[in-house]
Amino acid sequence: MFSLFEEEPLHLLPYDGDAVFYRCFLDAQDSLAYFHLLLDSISWKHDEIFLFGKKITTRRKVAWYGENNLAYQYSNTIKRALPWTSELLELKKNIEQKSGFTYNSCLLNLYHNGNEGMSWHSDDEKELKKEGAIASLSLGTARKFCFRHKMSKEKVELFLSAGSLLIMYGKTQEYWQHCVPPSKKITQARINLTFRTIIENKNY
Repeated sequence: MFSLFEEEPLHLLPYDGDAVFYRCFLDAQDSLAYFHLLLDSISWKHDEIFLFGKKITTRRKVAWYGENNLAYQYSNTIKRALPWTSELLELKKNIEQKSGFTYNSCLLNLYHNGNEGMSWHSDDEKELKKEGAIASLSLGTARKFCFRHKMSKEKVELFLSAGSLLIMYGKTQEYWQHCVPPSKKITQARINLTFRTIIENKNY
């Protein structure tokens, strides 16, 4: 089912970080098959976060999978990882082969349409391996993705199409933010898988 394309990655960031982009990590047939498989098999739930002391339920849905019931804290909430599925392990193995990094968890996002997005943020929670890699695989409809330097405010923008793979590592989270802006023109769904490495916290 799986095919790896041999392509040279695009290096996206001009300074203060590393982000490489493979436009065709999965071919059209594989990316569509994984999209429908994950849409039906993943334990999707609306995300719940706390902002300014208020509980907010997001329109997008999320799921958190990984090793050994790993815990991950963000937006003042704690998530515990569900056991890997065979499909996620298959994707993880091939992404590790392509990227040269290893991962012990995966946060998945389901955007039902363009009304759902992600505001500016950095993936710099204390549980994440410092300067570790985050590999972002896109399935479904293409969405705009933006980087913004925290000090210079310089932006880098691209579209993450079905089957594309974005790998961020090094100083990227320290110096850059990223977002998925909403768009009323988009009516179809997107699944985003972000493979990452969590440093286990025994206090949870």
